[in-house]
Amino acid sequence: MSTIVRFAPSPTGYLHVGNIRSACMNWLFARKTGGKLILRLDDTDDLRSTLEFAEAIEQDLNWLGLTYDQVVRQSDRLARYQAALDRLADMGLAYPCFETADELELKRKLALARGRPPVYDRAALKLTQADRDRLLAEGRKPHWRFRLSGEPVVWNDMIRGPVSIDSTSLSDPVMVREDGRFLYLLASVVDDMDVGITHIIRGEDHVTNSGVQIEMFRALGGQSPELGHFALLTAANGAGLSKRNGALAIRDLRAEGVEAMTIVSLISKLGTSDAITPFTDLASLTADFDLGKLSRAPARFDPEALHALNAKVLHHMTYDQVKDRLADIAPGAGADFWQAVRGNLSRFDEAGQWWQVVRAQITPVIQDAALLAQAAGLLPAGEIDEATWPAWTAELSKLSGIKGKGLFMPLRLSLTGMDHGPEMKKLLPLIGRSKVLSRLQGQTA
Repeated sequence: MSTIVRFAPSPTGYLHVGNIRSACMNWLFARKTGGKLILRLDDTDDLRSTLEFAEAIEQDLNWLGLTYDQVVRQSDRLARYQAALDRLADMGLAYPCFETADELELKRKLALARGRPPVYDRAALKLTQADRDRLLAEGRKPHWRFRLSGEPVVWNDMIRGPVSIDSTSLSDPVMVREDGRFLYLLASVVDDMDVGITHIIRGEDHVTNSGVQIEMFRALGGQSPELGHFALLTAANGAGLSKRNGALAIRDLRAEGVEAMTIVSLISKLGTSDAITPFTDLASLTADFDLGKLSRAPARFDPEALHALNAKVLHHMTYDQVKDRLADIAPGAGADFWQAVRGNLSRFDEAGQWWQVVRAQITPVIQDAALLAQAAGLLPAGEIDEATWPAWTAELSKLSGIKGKGLFMPLRLSLTGMDHGPEMKKLLPLIGRSKVLSRLQGQTA
């Protein structure tokens, strides 16, 4: 049986590092097992879901390389949910309730005040048909609940191991709001059955939902997929992720120059025993992926660690991996240029700045004119290559008596205008003899 998993965001906002964790886990699991990933847009909330957010979700996933094999939109499937609701109602497992939100809140407070769990009391099951007709005539609109069995629901979780949910401790869950909008619980089960989902991999905040949905699968004549619940990400301070506390939007990270592979590498490794490794391609990351390595402990997301990893990812990228992007910011740059500068990049666009240093005009910074004049006279004849710099500076040091920073910094400042950067032995051939001599003389070149 082919593996089929899904990533099911609601298009009510942009993807961020918290919910992209589910996308990473499901994509890697699908590709590792030779299966498929379904993108399901949970867009039944027509008050908050927008086409803009739906398109942004697809754009972000494609940029990250987390491609999907099919798109399902819940807003196209309302008739299927209604059919499932009708079927459950015929079996006595779905029932209408007429309490308002205020009335339910009052019940909850009274239960807590009496030391009881705030579980729905199933008062709606005691209503006669005449009661329901009267309430409808008064303008009341019912919400619909699923009637739980009261039996323990158990499964062997792919990440957490044996799990048991006591359904007597839960309120019968609402499946349909009073305004007719279908909620996640029922719609998700119907979708999973229709699409043939084999494994559900999601955050541990859905553990209780899974207990409820297993009963829904059974009631509708289906079998629950294999379940795996991973620990949620927290902010660096240990608090829950939020827009104000570390839940950075993927598109914002992209605008900041964070590489797609940096995000996927970090998110997929957080919460495992593995070291955070700067993977530069998804194939290598997939080969290394093992769902069994995930810990049950919360994993902390630190933006500083993300940016540190970003530099490492760039340092490991080959020229073939970047040449198309490089052509946009450094037209004409080849593998020798990339090899020279990649080790000093923290953002990819910085490569364009170094291309300007070696190919465009810069104003040299003159710190020791006498030393630079002596250096110009000692520049070895012939083609400049990587052997030129060590031979040249060794001779210059010998004759000038200057060593270390006092020797190298004036040369770097005059040749690049910068007090830091890639190895000069690699930059020198890229700058070329003419520019080297002009810059040593303080000329803009």
